[in-house]
Amino acid sequence: MSAVTEPTAVPRIGLRRGVGHGLTLAGRNVRSLLRSPATLVDTIIQPVLFLVVFALLFGGEIAGDWQSYLQPLVPGLMIQIVLYASVGTGLALNTDIVKGVFDRFRSLPIARSAPLVGAVLGDVLRYVLALVALLALAFAMGFRVQTNVGAVLLAVLLSIGCGLTMCWLSVLVGMVAEKPQAVPGITMALVLPLTFGSNIFASAESMPGWLGTWVEVNPVSRFVDATRALLLGGEATGPVLISLAWMGALFLVLFPLGVRTYVRRTR
Repeated sequence: MSAVTEPTAVPRIGLRRGVGHGLTLAGRNVRSLLRSPATLVDTIIQPVLFLVVFALLFGGEIAGDWQSYLQPLVPGLMIQIVLYASVGTGLALNTDIVKGVFDRFRSLPIARSAPLVGAVLGDVLRYVLALVALLALAFAMGFRVQTNVGAVLLAVLLSIGCGLTMCWLSVLVGMVAEKPQAVPGITMALVLPLTFGSNIFASAESMPGWLGTWVEVNPVSRFVDATRALLLGGEATGPVLISLAWMGALFLVLFPLGVRTYVRRTR
């Protein structure tokens, strides 16, 4: 009688090794983006289009002249473009699942969370490139910071933090959607009311009562208040603390939902 072969136990992967695996896959995603610049076209073009369209076409109507409108517009667009760039997180995860890349990951001795961590951290490059493109064009068009370098860096970090918080919404959609083609449409349908229903383009006072109320409770408006205070001057401590509180609250809601759907989809 032949002996029964016992299944090989899967070794437990510690926190340090798991973090290392996630960083390795984040590096993979960054290298993939750099080797395929075409995938970054939308990340670079979107900030340029939004700035040109809203400043030059609508700035005169809203603020009297587009140069005046440019000042409050740029800090608001910093938040908008990182939210749009975060769509790529869920799209990349869904694409890897559909193409069978996750089946290869499961055959490797890596932490189960590594592909998710790698996708989230790897997309920080998208946020940075989008912000650089926006600010470079904004300065060329006449935008001027009224504070200091430290405040600018804090505004950039706050914008990236906003992207890292909201990217879990993209992860959630990416894990629920059956096909990659559905991810951008569903995610944008959720993000658009947050961005256009905020104070990025106009103040709440200029809107109908019900819409103004939504703008006031919209967390994106609070993020915009913080970036404007950091770049244009004024009391910044309060808006920054409120923004951090909103990020923490949104993270506590979106992160568990994103992780749960990720675990269920990748079993």
